[in-house]
Amino acid sequence: MSTEPTNQQFTPQNWGPDGPAPGQGPQSLPSAPKKDAHTFYKVAVVVLSVIVVGLLAVMSQNSGSTAGPAATVTVTEGAGDQQQQQQQQQPQPPQDDAEDPERDAFLLDLPRRVEGDPLAKGDVDAKIVMTEWADYRCPFCSVFTEDTLPLLQPLIDDGTLRIEFRDLAIFGEDSINAAAAARAAGEQGLYWEFATALYESLPNQGHPPVGDEVVTTIAEQVGVDDMDKFQADYMSEETRGAVEADSAEAQGFGISGTPYFLVGTEMISGAQPVEVFEQAIEQEIAKQN
Repeated sequence: MSTEPTNQQFTPQNWGPDGPAPGQGPQSLPSAPKKDAHTFYKVAVVVLSVIVVGLLAVMSQNSGSTAGPAATVTVTEGAGDQQQQQQQQQPQPPQDDAEDPERDAFLLDLPRRVEGDPLAKGDVDAKIVMTEWADYRCPFCSVFTEDTLPLLQPLIDDGTLRIEFRDLAIFGEDSINAAAAARAAGEQGLYWEFATALYESLPNQGHPPVGDEVVTTIAEQVGVDDMDKFQADYMSEETRGAVEADSAEAQGFGISGTPYFLVGTEMISGAQPVEVFEQAIEQEIAKQN
């Protein structure tokens, strides 16, 4: 099981004939793209869009804006914990790209909308789906979950928004531990409770360790009923394989920093203020009218 972070760009050519190894149950990956020029074009557009969003954030930082900082954490190929780069980014609202129906259709097809998915919250037929890629050891992922996510709850409650979480475990074995434990809690209906409690228990700086003792304590804290089942699910190859599959999928789209969001067809990088997410949601609803 590889724990070395990478920002390698995956394409249909180096995914292999079956794409990344699929997860299980509601977290199974979308069908692997076929090796044709049409699919390659769509994936290439997604990768290019991710790069553009990152560059816009860096340009915003260099412009000397006085707005409050938000950030992603990025990693470089072959880097260990001591070499991971934290990149401060200023809030950057979603950019209006030129209309591209093929790109938009591809992005709108990414949400899974699986009934009963433990890693999702909100109606399965909500108007807008926001996909979040995150690592539990990322301090800015914690900031989003603790500060911004609660402010989006009214949109979840009224059926406007659905949030689907996907792992992007980029900070080593302990990141996989944390993600596997959250999924194990999710098998008993406590995914979001576990994720929130874990974020709240970790400092919002650096990449704190998350070992067996930490996740067991959190599981007990949030009321996981069957701890034997929790431990079995937490340690299972199936659970950890699903974490790695989600991470490979994200890297295949060129995503190398966390947190990262897809709101309908709008890409957002970093723990941005709630207004940025609300603006993106409003824009996506307007496109549907």
